[in-house]
Amino acid sequence: MSSAEDVAAALHVLTLTPFFPSDQNEVYGCFVAEPIQEFQRFGVDSSVIAVSPIYHTQRHSSSSAAADWVWYPQVPGTFGLSSAGYLLYARLLGRIRQLHRVKPIHVIHAHAALPCGHAAALLSRRLNIPFVVTVHGRDVFNTCSRGGIPAARRRKVSADVYRAARTVICVSGRVQEILESGMPDGIHSTVVHNGVNPSLFSPNPSEAGLAPEILVVGDLLPSKGHELVLRALGSLMPSFPQLRCRIVGEGPLRARLEGLVRDLGVRQQVRFLGRLSRSEVAEAMRRCSVFVLPSRDEALGCVYLEAMSCGKPVMACRGQGIDEVIEHGKNSWLISADGFEEIVQGLSSFLASPELCTRIGTAARQTILEKLTLSHQAQRLAGVYRQAIA
Repeated sequence: MSSAEDVAAALHVLTLTPFFPSDQNEVYGCFVAEPIQEFQRFGVDSSVIAVSPIYHTQRHSSSSAAADWVWYPQVPGTFGLSSAGYLLYARLLGRIRQLHRVKPIHVIHAHAALPCGHAAALLSRRLNIPFVVTVHGRDVFNTCSRGGIPAARRRKVSADVYRAARTVICVSGRVQEILESGMPDGIHSTVVHNGVNPSLFSPNPSEAGLAPEILVVGDLLPSKGHELVLRALGSLMPSFPQLRCRIVGEGPLRARLEGLVRDLGVRQQVRFLGRLSRSEVAEAMRRCSVFVLPSRDEALGCVYLEAMSCGKPVMACRGQGIDEVIEHGKNSWLISADGFEEIVQGLSSFLASPELCTRIGTAARQTILEKLTLSHQAQRLAGVYRQAIA
Protein backbone atom coordinates (compact mmCIF):
# COMPACT_ATOMS: atom_id res chain seq x y z
CA MET A 1 0.00 0.00 0.00
CA SER A 2 1.33 3.46 -0.88
CA SER A 3 1.85 6.21 1.69
CA ALA A 4 -1.14 8.10 0.27
CA GLU A 5 -3.28 5.00 0.76
CA ASP A 6 -1.93 4.63 4.30
CA VAL A 7 -3.10 8.16 5.13
CA ALA A 8 -6.48 7.59 3.49
CA ALA A 9 -6.92 4.41 5.51
CA ALA A 10 -5.83 5.81 8.88
CA LEU A 11 -5.81 9.59 9.13
CA HIS A 12 -4.48 10.87 12.46
CA VAL A 13 -6.04 14.20 13.45
CA LEU A 14 -5.00 16.24 16.47
CA THR A 15 -7.88 18.29 17.83
CA LEU A 16 -6.79 21.42 19.69
CA THR A 17 -9.70 23.03 21.53
CA PRO A 18 -10.67 25.30 24.43
CA PHE A 19 -14.16 23.74 24.34
CA PHE A 20 -14.45 20.23 25.72
CA PRO A 21 -16.49 18.35 28.35
CA SER A 22 -14.83 17.86 31.72
CA ASP A 23 -15.62 16.40 35.11
CA GLN A 24 -16.79 19.89 36.11
CA ASN A 25 -19.11 20.45 33.15
CA GLU A 26 -20.03 17.58 30.84
CA VAL A 27 -22.03 19.87 28.54
CA TYR A 28 -19.34 22.45 27.75
CA GLY A 29 -17.82 21.69 24.36
CA CYS A 30 -19.99 18.67 23.62
CA PHE A 31 -20.34 20.04 20.08
CA VAL A 32 -16.61 19.30 19.66
CA ALA A 33 -16.46 15.99 21.54
CA GLU A 34 -19.51 14.23 20.15
CA PRO A 35 -18.61 14.12 16.43
CA ILE A 36 -15.11 12.90 17.36
CA GLN A 37 -16.73 9.74 18.70
CA GLU A 38 -17.93 9.03 15.14
CA PHE A 39 -14.55 9.54 13.43
CA GLN A 40 -13.37 5.94 13.32
CA ARG A 41 -16.28 5.04 11.07
CA PHE A 42 -14.69 7.29 8.44
CA GLY A 43 -11.07 6.25 8.82
CA VAL A 44 -10.03 9.01 11.21
CA ASP A 45 -8.00 8.36 14.35
CA SER A 46 -8.20 11.24 16.82
CA SER A 47 -6.07 12.69 19.60
CA VAL A 48 -7.46 15.57 21.63
CA ILE A 49 -5.68 18.28 23.57
CA ALA A 50 -8.08 20.51 25.50
CA VAL A 51 -6.58 23.77 26.73
CA SER A 52 -7.39 26.22 29.49
CA PRO A 53 -5.68 29.35 30.93
CA ILE A 54 -3.81 28.76 34.18
CA TYR A 55 -6.15 31.07 36.09
CA HIS A 56 -9.07 28.68 35.49
CA THR A 57 -9.77 25.78 37.83
CA GLN A 58 -8.02 22.63 36.65
CA ARG A 59 -10.23 20.18 34.83
CA HIS A 60 -10.13 16.49 34.09
CA SER A 61 -11.71 14.44 31.34
CA SER A 62 -15.32 13.46 31.81
CA SER A 63 -16.33 9.82 31.69
CA SER A 64 -17.87 10.33 28.24
CA ALA A 65 -15.10 12.32 26.50
CA ALA A 66 -11.35 11.81 26.93
CA ALA A 67 -8.80 14.57 26.33
CA ASP A 68 -5.32 15.51 27.44
CA TRP A 69 -5.84 18.76 29.38
CA VAL A 70 -3.12 21.42 29.17
CA TRP A 71 -2.92 24.70 31.09
CA TYR A 72 -1.09 27.66 29.60
CA PRO A 73 -0.23 31.20 30.74
CA GLN A 74 -2.48 34.03 29.56
CA VAL A 75 -3.16 37.57 30.66
CA PRO A 76 -6.75 37.38 31.99
CA GLY A 77 -9.59 38.68 29.85
CA THR A 78 -9.73 39.61 26.19
CA PHE A 79 -6.72 41.91 26.50
CA GLY A 80 -4.34 38.93 26.58
CA LEU A 81 -6.08 36.95 23.86
CA SER A 82 -4.00 38.22 20.94
CA SER A 83 -0.77 36.96 22.56
CA ALA A 84 -2.22 33.78 24.07
CA GLY A 85 -1.51 31.74 20.94
CA TYR A 86 2.25 32.30 21.30
CA LEU A 87 2.16 31.20 24.93
CA LEU A 88 0.03 28.18 24.13
CA TYR A 89 2.38 27.24 21.27
CA ALA A 90 5.38 27.36 23.61
CA ARG A 91 3.52 25.19 26.11
CA LEU A 92 2.51 22.61 23.50
CA LEU A 93 5.50 22.35 21.15
CA GLY A 94 7.45 19.68 23.03
CA ARG A 95 4.36 17.62 23.78
CA ILE A 96 3.10 17.66 20.19
CA ARG A 97 6.54 17.03 18.73
CA GLN A 98 6.77 13.89 20.86
CA LEU A 99 3.27 12.77 19.85
CA HIS A 100 4.10 13.41 16.19
CA ARG A 101 7.27 11.32 16.51
CA VAL A 102 5.43 8.36 18.03
CA LYS A 103 2.25 8.64 15.99
CA PRO A 104 2.51 10.97 12.97
CA ILE A 105 -0.12 13.70 12.89
CA HIS A 106 -1.59 14.35 9.46
CA VAL A 107 -3.81 17.35 10.31
CA ILE A 108 -4.30 19.68 13.28
CA HIS A 109 -7.89 20.79 13.78
CA ALA A 110 -8.03 23.97 15.89
CA HIS A 111 -11.27 25.25 17.35
CA ALA A 112 -11.49 29.07 17.26
CA ALA A 113 -8.79 31.36 15.87
CA LEU A 114 -7.64 32.54 19.31
CA PRO A 115 -5.75 31.04 20.96
CA CYS A 116 -5.90 27.53 19.43
CA GLY A 117 -5.87 28.56 15.79
CA HIS A 118 -2.92 30.87 16.36
CA ALA A 119 -1.01 28.12 18.19
CA ALA A 120 -1.89 25.66 15.39
CA ALA A 121 -0.54 28.08 12.77
CA LEU A 122 2.77 28.30 14.64
CA LEU A 123 2.91 24.52 15.12
CA SER A 124 2.09 24.00 11.45
CA ARG A 125 4.99 26.21 10.40
CA ARG A 126 7.41 24.55 12.83
CA LEU A 127 6.42 20.90 12.30
CA ASN A 128 5.16 21.08 8.71
CA ILE A 129 1.70 19.76 9.60
CA PRO A 130 -1.29 21.32 7.82
CA PHE A 131 -4.07 22.73 9.96
CA VAL A 132 -7.72 23.68 9.67
CA VAL A 133 -9.68 25.91 12.02
CA THR A 134 -13.37 26.01 12.92
CA VAL A 135 -15.20 29.27 13.60
CA HIS A 136 -18.06 28.58 16.05
CA GLY A 137 -19.40 32.09 16.65
CA ARG A 138 -20.44 35.23 14.86
CA ASP A 139 -17.57 37.24 16.38
CA VAL A 140 -15.34 35.84 13.66
CA PHE A 141 -12.48 38.32 14.20
CA ASN A 142 -12.61 38.34 18.02
CA THR A 143 -13.26 42.07 18.34
CA CYS A 144 -15.73 41.37 21.17
CA SER A 145 -17.77 44.31 19.76
CA ARG A 146 -15.08 46.73 20.88
CA GLY A 147 -12.76 49.19 19.19
CA GLY A 148 -9.26 50.32 20.00
CA ILE A 149 -5.81 48.84 19.63
CA PRO A 150 -6.43 45.52 21.49
CA ALA A 151 -9.45 44.70 19.31
CA ALA A 152 -7.51 45.66 16.16
CA ARG A 153 -4.70 43.36 17.25
CA ARG A 154 -7.09 40.45 17.81
CA ARG A 155 -8.61 41.06 14.39
CA LYS A 156 -5.21 41.02 12.71
CA VAL A 157 -4.05 37.83 14.41
CA SER A 158 -7.38 36.12 13.63
CA ALA A 159 -7.12 37.12 9.96
CA ASP A 160 -3.53 35.82 9.81
CA VAL A 161 -4.73 32.48 11.19
CA TYR A 162 -7.46 32.19 8.56
CA ARG A 163 -4.99 32.94 5.77
CA ALA A 164 -2.57 30.28 7.03
CA ALA A 165 -5.20 27.55 7.45
CA ARG A 166 -5.78 25.03 4.68
CA THR A 167 -9.51 25.45 5.30
CA VAL A 168 -11.62 27.63 7.58
CA ILE A 169 -14.63 25.59 8.69
CA CYS A 170 -17.75 27.65 9.44
CA VAL A 171 -20.66 26.19 11.38
CA SER A 172 -23.15 28.03 9.17
CA GLY A 173 -23.41 30.00 5.98
CA ARG A 174 -24.05 33.10 8.06
CA VAL A 175 -20.65 32.72 9.75
CA GLN A 176 -19.05 32.14 6.36
CA GLU A 177 -20.59 35.39 5.06
CA ILE A 178 -19.11 37.34 7.98
CA LEU A 179 -15.71 35.71 7.42
CA GLU A 180 -15.59 36.34 3.69
CA SER A 181 -16.91 39.90 3.93
CA GLY A 182 -14.16 40.66 6.45
CA MET A 183 -11.35 39.19 4.34
CA PRO A 184 -12.54 38.21 0.86
CA ASP A 185 -9.12 37.18 -0.49
CA GLY A 186 -6.56 34.58 0.46
CA ILE A 187 -8.68 32.05 2.33
CA HIS A 188 -10.49 28.81 1.62
CA SER A 189 -13.65 28.26 3.63
CA THR A 190 -16.42 25.70 3.81
CA VAL A 191 -19.58 25.13 5.86
CA VAL A 192 -19.95 22.09 8.10
CA HIS A 193 -23.07 22.25 10.24
CA ASN A 194 -23.01 20.74 13.70
CA GLY A 195 -24.73 17.40 14.07
CA VAL A 196 -27.00 15.67 16.57
CA ASN A 197 -27.10 12.23 18.16
CA PRO A 198 -30.56 11.12 16.98
CA SER A 199 -30.62 8.23 19.44
CA LEU A 200 -30.11 10.44 22.49
CA PHE A 201 -32.29 13.23 21.12
CA SER A 202 -35.24 11.14 20.04
CA PRO A 203 -39.03 11.60 20.12
CA ASN A 204 -41.17 10.69 23.08
CA PRO A 205 -42.94 7.41 22.21
CA SER A 206 -46.05 8.55 24.08
CA GLU A 207 -47.03 12.15 24.67
CA ALA A 208 -50.62 11.50 25.74
CA GLY A 209 -51.64 13.37 28.87
CA LEU A 210 -48.71 15.81 28.92
CA ALA A 211 -49.63 19.39 29.83
CA PRO A 212 -48.75 22.09 27.28
CA GLU A 213 -45.22 23.29 27.93
CA ILE A 214 -42.73 25.74 26.44
CA LEU A 215 -39.05 24.85 26.82
CA VAL A 216 -36.14 27.28 26.62
CA VAL A 217 -32.51 26.06 26.72
CA GLY A 218 -29.72 28.62 26.73
CA ASP A 219 -27.42 30.70 28.91
CA LEU A 220 -29.31 33.41 30.78
CA LEU A 221 -28.00 36.32 28.73
CA PRO A 222 -29.80 39.35 27.22
CA SER A 223 -29.18 38.20 23.64
CA LYS A 224 -30.98 34.89 24.16
CA GLY A 225 -34.48 36.40 24.33
CA HIS A 226 -35.75 34.88 27.57
CA GLU A 227 -37.67 38.05 28.45
CA LEU A 228 -39.57 37.85 25.18
CA VAL A 229 -40.62 34.27 25.96
CA LEU A 230 -41.77 35.17 29.47
CA ARG A 231 -43.80 38.15 28.26
CA ALA A 232 -45.38 35.94 25.61
CA LEU A 233 -46.22 33.40 28.32
CA GLY A 234 -47.98 36.10 30.34
CA SER A 235 -50.00 37.10 27.29
CA LEU A 236 -50.99 33.50 26.53
CA MET A 237 -52.08 32.45 30.02
CA PRO A 238 -55.73 33.61 29.73
CA SER A 239 -56.20 31.41 26.64
CA PHE A 240 -54.03 28.50 27.86
CA PRO A 241 -54.34 28.38 31.68
CA GLN A 242 -52.56 25.01 31.90
CA LEU A 243 -49.48 26.28 30.04
CA ARG A 244 -46.10 25.91 31.72
CA CYS A 245 -42.58 27.08 30.88
CA ARG A 246 -39.28 25.48 31.85
CA ILE A 247 -35.97 27.26 31.44
CA VAL A 248 -32.66 25.36 31.32
CA GLY A 249 -29.44 27.31 31.76
CA GLU A 250 -27.44 29.54 34.06
CA GLY A 251 -26.17 33.08 33.73
CA PRO A 252 -26.11 36.65 35.04
CA LEU A 253 -29.69 37.42 33.97
CA ARG A 254 -31.33 34.98 36.37
CA ALA A 255 -32.29 37.46 39.12
CA ARG A 256 -33.75 39.85 36.57
CA LEU A 257 -35.75 37.07 34.92
CA GLU A 258 -37.06 35.86 38.27
CA GLY A 259 -38.17 39.43 38.99
CA LEU A 260 -39.96 39.59 35.66
CA VAL A 261 -41.73 36.30 36.43
CA ARG A 262 -43.02 37.82 39.67
CA ASP A 263 -44.10 41.02 37.95
CA LEU A 264 -45.99 39.08 35.28
CA GLY A 265 -47.74 36.94 37.89
CA VAL A 266 -46.54 33.64 36.39
CA ARG A 267 -44.41 32.28 39.26
CA GLN A 268 -46.46 29.08 39.39
CA GLN A 269 -46.04 28.51 35.66
CA VAL A 270 -42.26 28.97 35.30
CA ARG A 271 -39.42 26.77 36.56
CA PHE A 272 -35.74 27.67 36.35
CA LEU A 273 -33.89 24.35 36.16
CA GLY A 274 -30.28 25.58 36.01
CA ARG A 275 -27.69 23.50 34.20
CA LEU A 276 -28.73 19.96 33.25
CA SER A 277 -26.85 16.96 31.89
CA ARG A 278 -27.12 15.97 28.24
CA SER A 279 -29.59 13.19 29.02
CA GLU A 280 -31.67 15.52 31.20
CA VAL A 281 -31.82 18.12 28.42
CA ALA A 282 -32.92 15.43 25.98
CA GLU A 283 -35.67 14.33 28.38
CA ALA A 284 -36.84 17.94 28.81
CA MET A 285 -37.02 18.32 25.03
CA ARG A 286 -39.00 15.10 24.68
CA ARG A 287 -41.69 16.27 27.08
CA CYS A 288 -42.16 19.86 25.89
CA SER A 289 -44.78 20.99 23.38
CA VAL A 290 -42.69 23.69 21.68
CA PHE A 291 -39.02 24.63 21.93
CA VAL A 292 -38.43 28.40 21.86
CA LEU A 293 -35.19 30.39 21.84
CA PRO A 294 -35.57 33.83 20.19
CA SER A 295 -31.83 34.49 20.32
CA ARG A 296 -30.37 37.40 18.38
CA ASP A 297 -26.78 36.12 18.27
CA GLU A 298 -26.56 32.51 17.10
CA ALA A 299 -23.94 31.20 14.69
CA LEU A 300 -26.10 28.07 14.36
CA GLY A 301 -27.49 26.88 17.68
CA CYS A 302 -27.09 23.18 18.56
CA VAL A 303 -30.11 23.28 20.86
CA TYR A 304 -32.41 24.00 17.92
CA LEU A 305 -31.12 20.92 16.11
CA GLU A 306 -31.47 18.79 19.26
CA ALA A 307 -35.08 19.86 19.80
CA MET A 308 -35.85 19.19 16.12
CA SER A 309 -34.29 15.74 16.50
CA CYS A 310 -36.71 15.13 19.37
CA GLY A 311 -39.56 15.77 16.95
CA LYS A 312 -40.48 19.17 18.36
CA PRO A 313 -41.42 22.34 16.53
CA VAL A 314 -38.77 24.99 17.12
CA MET A 315 -39.19 28.77 17.19
CA ALA A 316 -36.09 30.81 16.31
CA CYS A 317 -35.20 34.23 14.91
CA ARG A 318 -34.56 35.09 11.29
CA GLY A 319 -31.08 36.31 10.42
CA GLN A 320 -29.34 33.63 12.50
CA GLY A 321 -27.47 30.56 11.31
CA ILE A 322 -30.43 28.31 12.03
CA ASP A 323 -32.58 29.96 9.39
CA GLU A 324 -30.65 28.05 6.73
CA VAL A 325 -31.95 24.82 8.32
CA ILE A 326 -35.50 25.87 9.21
CA GLU A 327 -38.12 26.16 6.49
CA HIS A 328 -40.74 28.39 8.06
CA GLY A 329 -44.04 26.62 8.56
CA LYS A 330 -42.67 23.31 7.23
CA ASN A 331 -40.11 21.94 9.68
CA SER A 332 -40.22 24.70 12.32
CA TRP A 333 -41.01 28.40 12.78
CA LEU A 334 -39.12 31.67 12.28
CA ILE A 335 -39.90 35.06 13.80
CA SER A 336 -38.33 38.49 13.64
CA ALA A 337 -35.86 39.46 16.35
CA ASP A 338 -37.84 40.98 19.25
CA GLY A 339 -41.03 40.01 17.39
CA PHE A 340 -43.40 39.86 20.34
CA GLU A 341 -46.61 39.59 18.32
CA GLU A 342 -45.05 36.95 16.08
CA ILE A 343 -43.98 34.77 18.98
CA VAL A 344 -47.39 35.06 20.63
CA GLN A 345 -49.17 34.18 17.38
CA GLY A 346 -46.81 31.30 16.64
CA LEU A 347 -47.09 29.80 20.11
CA SER A 348 -50.86 30.21 20.06
CA SER A 349 -51.04 28.28 16.78
CA PHE A 350 -48.95 25.42 18.14
CA LEU A 351 -50.67 25.23 21.51
CA ALA A 352 -54.13 25.25 19.93
CA SER A 353 -53.25 22.47 17.47
CA PRO A 354 -51.49 19.29 18.60
CA GLU A 355 -51.82 18.14 14.98
CA LEU A 356 -49.72 21.11 13.80
CA CYS A 357 -47.09 20.31 16.44
CA THR A 358 -46.97 16.70 15.30
CA ARG A 359 -46.77 17.54 11.59
CA ILE A 360 -44.02 20.12 11.94
CA GLY A 361 -42.19 18.09 14.60
CA THR A 362 -42.14 15.05 12.33
CA ALA A 363 -40.70 17.15 9.49
CA ALA A 364 -38.13 18.62 11.89
CA ARG A 365 -36.96 15.16 12.93
CA GLN A 366 -36.73 14.08 9.29
CA THR A 367 -34.55 17.10 8.47
CA ILE A 368 -32.07 16.00 11.12
CA LEU A 369 -32.05 12.37 10.01
CA GLU A 370 -31.45 13.34 6.37
CA LYS A 371 -28.46 15.65 6.81
CA LEU A 372 -27.68 16.80 10.36
CA THR A 373 -26.67 13.83 12.49
CA LEU A 374 -23.27 13.44 14.15
CA SER A 375 -22.45 10.89 11.48
CA HIS A 376 -23.09 13.46 8.74
CA GLN A 377 -20.88 15.98 10.54
CA ALA A 378 -18.04 13.51 11.10
CA GLN A 379 -18.11 12.39 7.47
CA ARG A 380 -17.90 15.98 6.23
CA LEU A 381 -15.04 16.77 8.60
CA ALA A 382 -13.18 13.67 7.42
CA GLY A 383 -13.52 15.00 3.87
CA VAL A 384 -12.11 18.38 4.93
CA TYR A 385 -9.13 16.68 6.58
CA ARG A 386 -8.33 14.65 3.48
CA GLN A 387 -8.54 17.72 1.28
CA ALA A 388 -6.11 19.46 3.65
CA ILE A 389 -3.41 16.88 2.95
CA ALA A 390 -4.14 16.41 -0.75
